[in-house]
Amino acid sequence: MARKPRPDRAEVCIIGAGASGATAAKVLTEAGVRVVALERGPWRRRESFGGDELANINRYNLWPDPLLNPRTARTSAAEPAREELFCPVPQMVGGGTVHWQGWLPRFTPNDFRLRTIAGPLEGASLADWPIGYDELEPYYDRVEWAFGVSGLAGANRFEGPRSRGYPCPPMPMSRYAENFHRGCAALGWNSFPTPQAALSRPFGGRPATVVSAFAQQHGDPTGTRSSALNVFVPQAAATGRYDLRPDCYVRELVLDAEGRLRSAVYEDADGDLVEQEADLFLLACGAVESARLLLLSRSGRFPAGLANGSDLVGRNVTFHEYSAAIGLFDDPVYAWAGGGYVSASSFQFYEHDERRGFVSGGHVAAAGVGIPLPINWRLPGAPAWGAEAKRVDREAFNHSMAVAMVLHDMPQHDNRVDLDDGMVDAWGLPVARITLTPHRNDLDQGRFLIDRSAEILEAGGARSVTKVYAERVTGNCSHQHGTARMGDDPAASVLNRWCQAHEVDNLFVIDGSSFPTGTGANPTLTIMANAWRVCDHILANRGRFARAGLAASGASR
Repeated sequence: MARKPRPDRAEVCIIGAGASGATAAKVLTEAGVRVVALERGPWRRRESFGGDELANINRYNLWPDPLLNPRTARTSAAEPAREELFCPVPQMVGGGTVHWQGWLPRFTPNDFRLRTIAGPLEGASLADWPIGYDELEPYYDRVEWAFGVSGLAGANRFEGPRSRGYPCPPMPMSRYAENFHRGCAALGWNSFPTPQAALSRPFGGRPATVVSAFAQQHGDPTGTRSSALNVFVPQAAATGRYDLRPDCYVRELVLDAEGRLRSAVYEDADGDLVEQEADLFLLACGAVESARLLLLSRSGRFPAGLANGSDLVGRNVTFHEYSAAIGLFDDPVYAWAGGGYVSASSFQFYEHDERRGFVSGGHVAAAGVGIPLPINWRLPGAPAWGAEAKRVDREAFNHSMAVAMVLHDMPQHDNRVDLDDGMVDAWGLPVARITLTPHRNDLDQGRFLIDRSAEILEAGGARSVTKVYAERVTGNCSHQHGTARMGDDPAASVLNRWCQAHEVDNLFVIDGSSFPTGTGANPTLTIMANAWRVCDHILANRGRFARAGLAASGASR
């Protein structure tokens, strides 16, 4: 164990400083709670970000380095796993919000009761959420106003009731958003400006967001984009009660003799092992890594992993899938302009409709082809190099755009995250292994949404359209959910409605792990709103989690 002095016991220890961890830190510290946060990645400053497309997208400047943080994946338990960086998310302070475009639609009221609405689906483990839209709505509002989200209230006619409108009007219209809206209007379908984590005007003491082509998958060197790194982390730090420790990799969570969580054992930037005790632990590593840490934390009480008496930790994982129809237009579209900041969406085919022959639907939105930046831009079917590739670049780069879908993949009991004992990371720990077989519903829904996306392009004036169907779930969306689903029945869920472990009462999991279903919309707004909701519950019950009665009296491993 470490020779360094053991740090003081904390009231709350948050593991992870991304979307959910930073939200929790803001809410708790501003309420007077002293928080220690352990983040495995670095705390990068905005001066370290830039528009280097090769570094950011192709060379792991922001993505996890697969040499240090490999994962494995397979489509069934019967086949060997292959090494694959499945569903990567930046591992650093700010997490996935560092590289995002920041699309922040709300889930709809029906998202929380899909099992009731759609009924059972053979092979799927559909479940209603233990909470409803009404319970989460005040927290949607708080995140939107804390971030300064730009959007147009009421424009999405499928959205649930709102407490109030958005704090900022929509971002300016781009040419490709115009094409998208024109196509939807011609078809009689609803469309709306995508709510975005960007300031269309100065707000909350911050200037308007610099609209740059280098947005998607790039850090923000201006510091004007709304992210956990730029908004919630500084707000928590300003309280003086946020002890954020970057480059601290938690290896194990340790129980005390009474079965409560006593400490997190982590390796710090010097390579020393340190044990951090706390009254309360909030796990916020993302659905894959949170499940992995729980499974790594074995003990006599929990031989299959912490809080895993139900054998549900890691199961029912969902990832979304991103695919698109690609359109070419005679007039320039300039899809690179704005880098995706300026976009448009439709929930026309989001809700469940049994006449379609499959369950649920997904978010459809205007997007660029590829990033869309020149190095990674390529039309489907076009060569990747040579004279023909250059010709296609010259003629089509400024004339192409995509309409893309967020696939609502179905949860299945055997789709899971577990530990691959055949491969370890750079710290010698077994890596996460993804086992995922797409449900027939996923493929049918995906084809339907791509067909509708193509119709929007055609109605918007595209002279040619190419459909790219999703043939499998590849984890290309950086969205991950469901590995510790919440519910009222401890036999069918890992967490209760407050995201508190049924079996370890001072452990909360506040990232997307808790989602019983993945829904068909970008999840980060809901992840942050739910983390805020959970923290309000913790604050309202703060006395229950006081140190008295929690003091460890010997470890139970």
